[in-house]
Amino acid sequence: MFSALLDAARNSPFKTPFTKAQCEPAAVAPVRGRSIAAAASDEVEFGSTKFFLLCGLGGIISCGSTHTFVVPLDLVKCRLQVDQAKYKNVFHGFKLTLAEDGSRGLVKGWAPTFFGYSAQGAFKFGLYEVFKVQYANMLGEENAYLYRTWLYLAASASAEFFADMALSPFEAAKVKIQTMPGYANTMREAMPKMMGEEGIMAFYKGLVPLWCRQIPYTMMKFACFEKTVELLYAYVVPKPRDQCSKGEQLIVTFAAGYIAGVFCAIVSHPADVVVSKLNQAKGSSAFDVAKQLGFMGMWNGLMPRIIMIGTLTALQWFIYDGVKVALSIPRPPPPEMPESLKKKLGVQ
Repeated sequence: MFSALLDAARNSPFKTPFTKAQCEPAAVAPVRGRSIAAAASDEVEFGSTKFFLLCGLGGIISCGSTHTFVVPLDLVKCRLQVDQAKYKNVFHGFKLTLAEDGSRGLVKGWAPTFFGYSAQGAFKFGLYEVFKVQYANMLGEENAYLYRTWLYLAASASAEFFADMALSPFEAAKVKIQTMPGYANTMREAMPKMMGEEGIMAFYKGLVPLWCRQIPYTMMKFACFEKTVELLYAYVVPKPRDQCSKGEQLIVTFAAGYIAGVFCAIVSHPADVVVSKLNQAKGSSAFDVAKQLGFMGMWNGLMPRIIMIGTLTALQWFIYDGVKVALSIPRPPPPEMPESLKKKLGVQ
C-alpha cells in the first residue's frame, strides 16, 4: 500500500514545486586539493511515509493544543446550546459557571477535548495530505489544477470521515461532563459510567450528527483556506510568495485561517447544537432533537462559536504551517497553471 502511495506522490502535480532546482551550480572552479560535496537537504521528501506521518504530528499539535486552549469558551457555548433559559448569553454563562463551580469549573472536559481533538487532528491533517495526493494523481496535472477546489473538498471530506470515528467517544464524554451537572467531573469517571449505562453505543450515538457537523466544517476549512491563500497572494500581498519571509507567509496563513473559520462556524453550527443536545438527552435521536429545537433553536450560541472557531481555525493553520517550517516539511506554494494547459488555452 505504501509503495503505491509513494508512486502516486511521485507523480502528483503537488510535487512539482519541490522538484525544481533551487539554485544554479557555481561556475567557479574548486580550489586545487579540495573536494566539494553537494549540501544535503534536510527537507523531508514530499509524499514519503515520513512526510505523511509528520503531517499527522502537525495535526496532533495544532488541533489538540488549540481546542484545549478554548475549553472555557466551548463549555459556555455547549451550555448555551442545551439550556438557554438558564444561560442567557456568553457573559452570563461565564458569570454563572464561575459562581456555581468556581474557576476550575471553566476547564471541565479538558481531558477528552485534548485527547479527542489530538486524535482527530492526526487523521484530519495527515489523511488530507494523503487523499490530496491520491486524488490529484487520479485526475492528472491539468485536471487537478482546473478542479482544485473540488479536489480540496473531496480530500478533506474523506479525511474527516475517519477523523470523526476517532473523535466521537471523547466528544460524547466531553459533552456529558460539561452539560450534565453531577454526572462526572473527569474523563476517567465519565467513560466507565457511560459504558455501564448505555454500552458501546454511548460513545458513537453522536457519530452521524458529528459527521454532519464536522465534514461540512472541514470541507469549508480546507477548501476556503486554500482558496483564500491563493487570493491573498494574488491580490493583497504586495510581493510573490517566494519573496516573502517565512514570518510573512505565516501571517498570511493566519489571516486565511481566520476567514475560513468564520465560514466553517456558520456552515456547521446547526449540527453542533444537535450533537450537544443529543449527548445530553438519553434515548433521543438526532431527528428528535432537531425537531424539538426547531430551526431557530439550532442557531443558539452562534456568536461565541464564530469567535471560537475563527480563532481556532486561524491558530490551527498557523501552528500546522509553523510545524512544517520547524520540521522541514514541504509547504506547497499557491497552485500555478501547468505549462501544457497554458499552451492549450493560449495563456501567456
